Amino acid sequence: MAGRGPAPKPVLARESRTKAREEAATKVATDGIVRGPDLPSGSWPEQTLAWWQTWRTSPMAQTFGATDWDFLLDTALLHAEMWSGNLAVAGELRIRMAKFGATPEDRLRLKIIVDTEAEQVKETTRAIPTDRRRRLLKAVGDGS
Repeated sequence: MAGRGPAPKPVLARESRTKAREEAATKVATDGIVRGPDLPSGSWPEQTLAWWQTWRTSPMAQTFGATDWDFLLDTALLHAEMWSGNLAVAGELRIRMAKFGATPEDRLRLKIIVDTEAEQVKETTRAIPTDRRRRLLKAVGDGS
């Protein structure tokens, strides 16, 4: 029927654009390394201390340079100010956090892909307690 907009592009073209976009992106994965400096001594709200630690261990921290950590430290001051009751800084805080890839949308804009498969494998691979393992093996006829 005419007048319903342009014809959809072929799926193949969409797949090649997606592949090209992924190849141009920076891929990072959680590695458990704590990066960046400690917060300077002072009275920081608990939320800001936890927030700072989250950034230091985040996959995005692998891409931060010295100037990024300086900018993030200034952002920590705004975070502390907000948690101390000054909500007027919330807008600036959100803008600054977006520059570091705080949300999935921000990471998409920054062309950062976080490999969550490695995290999911770690979470789902749990050791079965020895006594339970023994009972399970005995139930299937493999235990002694």
